[in-house]
Amino acid sequence: MDVNFGGFVPLSTVDWRGRSVCTVFLRGCPVHCFYCHNQEIQNGTDWRTTDEILGLIQKSALMVSGVIFSGGEPTMQKEPLVTMARGVKKMGLLVGIQTNGAFPETAKALLDENLLDLVHLDIKTRWEQYPRLLKVKQPVVDNIRTSLALYKEAYFDGRLPSFEIVVTLFRGHEEDVPYIAEEAEGIDLVLQQGVYGEIEPLSFDALKDLAADLGRPVRIRTREDGEVTYDNNRIIVADSIVFTDIRQARRPE
Repeated sequence: MDVNFGGFVPLSTVDWRGRSVCTVFLRGCPVHCFYCHNQEIQNGTDWRTTDEILGLIQKSALMVSGVIFSGGEPTMQKEPLVTMARGVKKMGLLVGIQTNGAFPETAKALLDENLLDLVHLDIKTRWEQYPRLLKVKQPVVDNIRTSLALYKEAYFDGRLPSFEIVVTLFRGHEEDVPYIAEEAEGIDLVLQQGVYGEIEPLSFDALKDLAADLGRPVRIRTREDGEVTYDNNRIIVADSIVFTDIRQARRPE
């Protein structure tokens, strides 16, 4: 079976929290975010066989505990993704996806076969803002909401071990956070610092203040400090080291 291939990272320590994994990128995406770091694989073709990609994964198998399928949008290629996920499971590795949720039929197929161990779902903004900000039509938004419901159901009934909702946040869109947090009730929520061009990124303190207003644990990712958990005025690094000020956690320059 052929797959439109976007790239391969044989060893990554940043794509799956707490794990070393390899990452497979697949081409194509129906949502063209202006800030996407992988714009070069939103389009184009590089056809490979799924056996070739599984061969790349096999070479990394001794160094990793799982595989992340990313993109582009990996769930856009349903049959190749399901085929590769089956192959990864046969290697004894975990399977995760980074997805925008636009293809619920792929989500259902993966969940029905218990092929997913982690879903990292990007929710871009409030539902009513998707058509204007991301130039997508309402059926795409409906699909994303359907995928969210499928992943939620699987997570809450134990079929999906790990599920996180990620918000890449830019200045001027802070008001989206409470709305998205409602969708993420009971699910890991990540506020990720948006970085693009000359737009001034939100600071850690700005993201911390947004998290504090939610009254729940929130993971915060910034380019300066990596990922930490903010919970009730505590900044938790590596799940155990606790600070009250992010400056205490930073390495001396």
